[in-house]
Amino acid sequence: MYQALYRKWRPKTFDEVVGQEHITEILKKQVLTDRPSHAYLFTGTRGTGKTTCAKLLAKAVNCLNPVGGNPCNRCEICRGIDSGAILDVTEMDAASNNGVDDVRAIRDEAVYAPVAARRRVYIIDEVHMLSKPAFNALLKTIEEPPEHLIFILATTELYKVPATILSRCQRYSFHRVPPDLIRSRLMQVAEAEGLELDGEAAGLLSRLADGALRDALSLLDQCSGAKIDRERVLSAIGLAENEEICRLLESLQRGDSDTALDILDRLYQSGKDVASVLEQLAALHRDLLLRFVAPGSGGALMSGGYSEGVLERLARNTDTGSLLAALDVLEEADAALDRSSDRRLCAELCLVRLCGLKPAAFVPAPQIPAQTRSAEEPPAPETAAAPAESAPEPVPEEPQEVRENPAPPALDWQTLLEKLGESLFIGDHMMLSDPSNVTAAQMGDVFVLTARNDAALQMVERNLDRIRTEAEKLAGHPVPVKAAGADGVGGDRFADMSNLFTQFGFKEEE
Repeated sequence: MYQALYRKWRPKTFDEVVGQEHITEILKKQVLTDRPSHAYLFTGTRGTGKTTCAKLLAKAVNCLNPVGGNPCNRCEICRGIDSGAILDVTEMDAASNNGVDDVRAIRDEAVYAPVAARRRVYIIDEVHMLSKPAFNALLKTIEEPPEHLIFILATTELYKVPATILSRCQRYSFHRVPPDLIRSRLMQVAEAEGLELDGEAAGLLSRLADGALRDALSLLDQCSGAKIDRERVLSAIGLAENEEICRLLESLQRGDSDTALDILDRLYQSGKDVASVLEQLAALHRDLLLRFVAPGSGGALMSGGYSEGVLERLARNTDTGSLLAALDVLEEADAALDRSSDRRLCAELCLVRLCGLKPAAFVPAPQIPAQTRSAEEPPAPETAAAPAESAPEPVPEEPQEVRENPAPPALDWQTLLEKLGESLFIGDHMMLSDPSNVTAAQMGDVFVLTARNDAALQMVERNLDRIRTEAEKLAGHPVPVKAAGADGVGGDRFADMSNLFTQFGFKEEE
């Protein structure tokens, strides 16, 4: 029966563990001196060797003939642990056995001496999944265990483990495996397995694994069956659609919303989730940003899904400022997807906003003040020369007085909404734009936002300061902006109805 590569090539000794020497050397020394701890906590991301090292430690402390702190893998104890015949070493998955009764069973049998091995070892994987009563039941046993007992806990989410457990364990943090070490390991495995692995493909697999050697071996297994080159990896893993993501970004850079929405529709109809599309688009923006801000070390940090030639072509039409702005929009859209009733619409609005970033992105920052000065400087000579020809011509000062008076009528709700679209979350902006949720009207000097339901009122009040700021920018002077519910109550939490009417200049009987 075929065995998966990550299982077949699981390390048999501590020396074979890749990228975790800061841990394996300590564990070997403890085995050599016969001074193991009573409780260990292995933490780190997936696929970095936590469970593997736990099993190796369980074998090493019980091995009849350890070699340099490593298990010999030949004695009857090592072979029995590998086959599961020795019940003194127990592995439990806390994700499916997380109740207090499961831990009580461990506590009750832990007091008995081991039958075949020297020490009884309990390996509890994903220990953060244990319930609070289960942790409490485990606490006393970990604090004062019998001499023959060793606990090895493993978790990917350290913050969920209670501090009372943490303080009673030796903690070891497993690091992500560097891409160069993963690459060399993949080349070694491919050579031993008779796989024709291209060096560029190995580098791509090592970056896609995101520091998890197990994931890299699984990806290599998935790509086997033919010559493994870059194209084979992209096709087998489903990254061939990255070309569509590149075309999508090019359309966004041109401000071509028609093409961008068409590409999104094709991906959506092919079964692609819109959240995944935005995630890949964000990853591409991140790769481009790394080229600008970290040209030296950025190559090792990139996702690896795009060739250098593609990134270079896309980088010609963007800059750091536009990439940062686009990433902000993508981050807001990702947060809004979970609470949106129409995920596809939310993604489409995100693409439209990204297309709208195009003019600001492609005008270099130093040119903006230069253009402003060129527009302002010509009137200066005219105003200086006009008094010389005709003394009674104070015309330039009159528009300044007029600009203050028309401010209230100039504050148009639709214009204000367009300005708010650049700063508000997409979900909030959609709710503000819907007349069934929020309407706006000028009442004297006060700009009143009327919320038609409680959810809309809460949203308006949450963004009231931002709305005031944009209204002040649009009007050119401070504008009182108030919020009110459909029944007239609301807006900065007025004390009562009469206070609200007084604020807006109405009589109480109205």
